[in-house]
Amino acid sequence: MPFVQAAPAMQTIFSTAGMAPKNRFRRWRDVSEDRIVPMEQAYLGEEAFDATIDAARVGGVDFTKFSFRNLRASTTPRTLRHENHRTDHLFVSMVLSGTVRADQNDRSSTDKAGDFAVRDTNTPWTIEHNGYSEVLAIAVPRERLETALGSARTFAGLTVDGDLPATLLARSFLANLLREGDRLPPHSAERMVGIGIDLIVACLAERLAQDAPRPMHGTLVIQRAKAFIEANLGDPTLDPPLLAAAVGVSLRRLQELFHEHGQHIADWIWQRRLEAAAARLADPGCTHLSIGTLAYSCGFANQAHFARRFKARYGLVPSEHRHAALMSTDKVRKRSRQLSPACGS
Repeated sequence: MPFVQAAPAMQTIFSTAGMAPKNRFRRWRDVSEDRIVPMEQAYLGEEAFDATIDAARVGGVDFTKFSFRNLRASTTPRTLRHENHRTDHLFVSMVLSGTVRADQNDRSSTDKAGDFAVRDTNTPWTIEHNGYSEVLAIAVPRERLETALGSARTFAGLTVDGDLPATLLARSFLANLLREGDRLPPHSAERMVGIGIDLIVACLAERLAQDAPRPMHGTLVIQRAKAFIEANLGDPTLDPPLLAAAVGVSLRRLQELFHEHGQHIADWIWQRRLEAAAARLADPGCTHLSIGTLAYSCGFANQAHFARRFKARYGLVPSEHRHAALMSTDKVRKRSRQLSPACGS
């Protein structure tokens, strides 16, 4: 199933239409590199360069659709030292049409429509488009992927087949999210984007497990287990036996693998639930949620249990943590307004 092309939530932020041919590629570089990272780019065609960029921001995550033809782009040690180089995001690159030849981390691939890969902005990569291509780039916080899957070097540059059932599901969900994203209230949009990222993590975990050498198998089981935890934090029945069954190993084997990483399964589950709860308590978009509702959404069976565990971890009960976080956010906003120049100055 192809990625749905129509996405009213996306707005065109760049087009070569009506632009003088001599200025097109230069302006393209300025806008495209502002959306991604500084790159070395070369136009491989003979006719006038033609391209568009469409963009949307949903739930705090930037989605950018690039449409162009005959282009080579690379990040190099020189561009990676650029002052505007961003290191806090990884880019999920979904091919919507055409093909993309790519190299990163000693991996080479030709990605077809429906496939996706992750580009790590901290290490060099090269992508080449011969003919017309459309690519959707999703700027995902690095921490979201590395928390579940380990170092980006493990999966960056690895192509996830667009025909896999998990990929079809992720692509369909993201297409619908882009179409409806501007109609969602902020807290719902953020949660839906989180689900989309969880689906991407699940696809990557499945892909990593396909061709893992034996010495890597234990590490990948851990990564798949953590990806499953991220996708199911709100399930109060999530426990070590259920997790072991989900990743296809015995409970004893999964416990051994977590111990090799200096962790306990149950402790990791509760840690991630508490971290998710703390983030939501500090989020102004979640102030409409009661403490109890928020606790249940993070997998806690009752509010008293949540309060005890939260205070043991953070030193404050949930309501105190929320109040302190929101007060801090309010102070930052007021300070920002005070420092902003007056209109017309």
